[in-house]
Amino acid sequence: MYRNNLIAWLLTVCFIALIPSVGATQTGVVKSLMAALRADADALGAPKVQGNALYFGDTKVSADLVDAVVKKLGGVATIFMKSGDQFVRVATTVKKEDGTSAEGTALAADSPALAKLNKGEAYYGDATVFGKTYDAGYVPIKDASGAVIGAYFVGNQK
Repeated sequence: MYRNNLIAWLLTVCFIALIPSVGATQTGVVKSLMAALRADADALGAPKVQGNALYFGDTKVSADLVDAVVKKLGGVATIFMKSGDQFVRVATTVKKEDGTSAEGTALAADSPALAKLNKGEAYYGDATVFGKTYDAGYVPIKDASGAVIGAYFVGNQK
């Protein structure tokens, strides 16, 4: 009897000890994805809006940028362009429920990241995107004047 209780206690302690490390690992993956996406974008040049398109340097944002990061590290990635108070996906690896690309869709109005991005702040935490839950990061993209012109998104499905 004592032995069974001891084994149950040890398993419980091990399980509880793993919970924070799993969360920390998820966050570490998201931060690595974000660092890679930002580094690849920064290497192209300063962000700016020209006409109705988002550019890094002289390069118009395309799916190639997010695809490269996801191929290297996994997860999903998006670059949003700000349009009024909305953020619209201009390059993404995210798929809608029907399996088609989510490019051209806006960040959900009930997203916990929306208010933070509109204030020029980053958001890290849970995000539900087209019915899937992610450990996610959203970071604003600012132009040379400091105005928010878009956002980076990376996620690791839970």
